[in-house]
Amino acid sequence: MAAFGFFRLGRLLLAVTATSLKGPALAKAPELPQTAPVPQFNQEATPPSPADIPVPEPRPADAPEAEPPQNEQPQNGQPKTQQPEPPAIAPQPPEKPAQAEPPASPPAAPPNPAEADKKTEQEILPDPRSAAIAGKEMPAEELACRRRLKSMGVDFEERKPEHDTAVGCSIPYPVVLKTLGKSIAIGPETELNCQMAEAAARFAASVIQPAAKAEFGTDIKSIGQASAFVCRPRHAGGKLSEHAFGNALDIASFTLSDGKEIDVGPTPPQKHAEFLDAVRKAACGPFKTVLGPGSDADHSLHLHFDLEPRRNGGTFCQ
Repeated sequence: MAAFGFFRLGRLLLAVTATSLKGPALAKAPELPQTAPVPQFNQEATPPSPADIPVPEPRPADAPEAEPPQNEQPQNGQPKTQQPEPPAIAPQPPEKPAQAEPPASPPAAPPNPAEADKKTEQEILPDPRSAAIAGKEMPAEELACRRRLKSMGVDFEERKPEHDTAVGCSIPYPVVLKTLGKSIAIGPETELNCQMAEAAARFAASVIQPAAKAEFGTDIKSIGQASAFVCRPRHAGGKLSEHAFGNALDIASFTLSDGKEIDVGPTPPQKHAEFLDAVRKAACGPFKTVLGPGSDADHSLHLHFDLEPRRNGGTFCQ
């Protein structure tokens, strides 16, 4: 019975406490949702509907926007701006009027070495050899040249100096050849400077005589010269001829020991031509200038040999 009394007293206290707690000061707790939304990841955004995108106002009537081609679809609901297509063929600039071509000039003829040499020679006139005169005593080189001629068996004579102040011809110490060795005569009278006389004698012994022996089986007996010392300019004019210094020899013929004669000319017999060609080719080197038939009209009937001093020791053979 006592226990039941305590039970009722407890319930009464609970009721009083609950009643005291009720009132305006007690705030109501917020209600929470039973389920929370789960966030979504890696999902593509849903494109907006075309109806939700505002459409821009049209341009003025005088400049309407070109419609996109039918084969192109608009992207994102917006029309694609049409790019102007390039023309199929690019426009070409107008052609310039054809200009008349100047008439073709004839091809220039190749330079003639002889003409070029003549031009150079004329630029160095007067020839310094024109001023050479004999001294009271013969120079040592002239004495040595004469000793060499004698050792080769060359028969020669001394001649008084040649000097022409008007024309410029000059041989201070000339010699006149009688022979070109012990067995080869030369004529008519052949006046040369000693250096040219020595070159002719050596060439006759080392080239002309062996060539005749090889071609005809016999020796050369004599040589017929067409020109030695002559006081004159060249046929073309201007520079003095090498003959004006006794520095050139023209050979017109060869006589063999059996009496047969070989004449220099444009159309000799075959055996004669072979001999003459051999002599002419071998002369280019021992002599600085070699001319003959075919080189020009002035040398159609003789072989011209000279010791003209050329730049760098060159030769002119034609």
